[in-house]
Amino acid sequence: MTLAALAADFRARFGAEPRLFRAPGRINIIGEHTDYSEGFVLPAAIDRWCLVAAAPNGLGRLRVVSQTLGEEMEADLAALTPRGDWSDYVAGPAKILLEAGLAVVGADLLIASDVPVGAGVSSSAALQVAVIHALLALSAIQADGAQVARWAQASENRFVGMPCGIMDGFACANGVEGGALMLDCRSLRATPAALPDGASFLLVNSMVRHRLVGGEYRQRREDCEAAARTLGVPALRDVGEADLAAALPRLSGDPAKRCRHVVTENARVGRALTAMAAGDLAALGALMNQSHASLRDDMEVSLPVIDQLAAIAQATPGVHGARLMGGGFGGCVIALVDAEAVDTVQAAIVAAYGALIGEPPETFACRAVAGASEVLA
Repeated sequence: MTLAALAADFRARFGAEPRLFRAPGRINIIGEHTDYSEGFVLPAAIDRWCLVAAAPNGLGRLRVVSQTLGEEMEADLAALTPRGDWSDYVAGPAKILLEAGLAVVGADLLIASDVPVGAGVSSSAALQVAVIHALLALSAIQADGAQVARWAQASENRFVGMPCGIMDGFACANGVEGGALMLDCRSLRATPAALPDGASFLLVNSMVRHRLVGGEYRQRREDCEAAARTLGVPALRDVGEADLAAALPRLSGDPAKRCRHVVTENARVGRALTAMAAGDLAALGALMNQSHASLRDDMEVSLPVIDQLAAIAQATPGVHGARLMGGGFGGCVIALVDAEAVDTVQAAIVAAYGALIGEPPETFACRAVAGASEVLA
């Protein structure tokens, strides 16, 4: 769906001239299940987009059409409540902005997205960030990218019911063209990081669709918070690698494993930044492999079929490293690939993993793009 076609569809449906907004999906090179422990992450916004055409309607209501899903919803701004479906990712941002005391106007919204759903590339954050941009612009309200990310996280936490961290919304709102962001999830200080020359990131969908609203993700966060309480620190971000040997005997069971993952993963983010700056693809790939092992063994968010996909990718010539990306229990594996070998690697992984699961997996190479914005048709 092009912007011009989306605008034309909006005019036909609502009889008004829309403004157009977009927000990207995101990858995360490394730094998984660390954001809600106020740790470090290394995401990049990617060239898959959620598009929103929008105009004020003067009715004090949201009238929303998802072109992608072929579904519609209407709700009064004064009576927004969760419905347990896709519309929560539209109503939630509006509710959070209203709770912040902002004079949000009623709006007509037409949404289209090619960000894969359930693949771990932040389709929900892209939608919420795009909706926030639209509602702010229509209401003549300004906010910086960090505040947009906070509102998107609040929508997901308090309205949708998903206890995610800040990373997804921040990457979607603040991505940089051609680069990644090393984000400190406590201070929200973001440092642009150039992607290494000669390398591409390939996403391979496990074809296991994850749905993170619910128990498993929430339990991981609770385990991390329990470990921090036992250790007497505000968050596991405050435990360094040098502290780990003394910290682990004070913990037991799942909180001990979660602590080990967060502490070592935070350290891997720092090393990955160094490897990227040096153009050391072998070192960066090795760190990604270590991250997968930690997500599998200590955070316990992988699945056997995803471990098999990661192993297939890691063993493919031209791949420097690969790991589960996203919250887990499904979604994508991200692979660091020699740029000139992308097509060959893609074909090899599709053949091997497709034979394993009985269908060819979705794959796509991605390009790092700037974050959410208003755009012209």
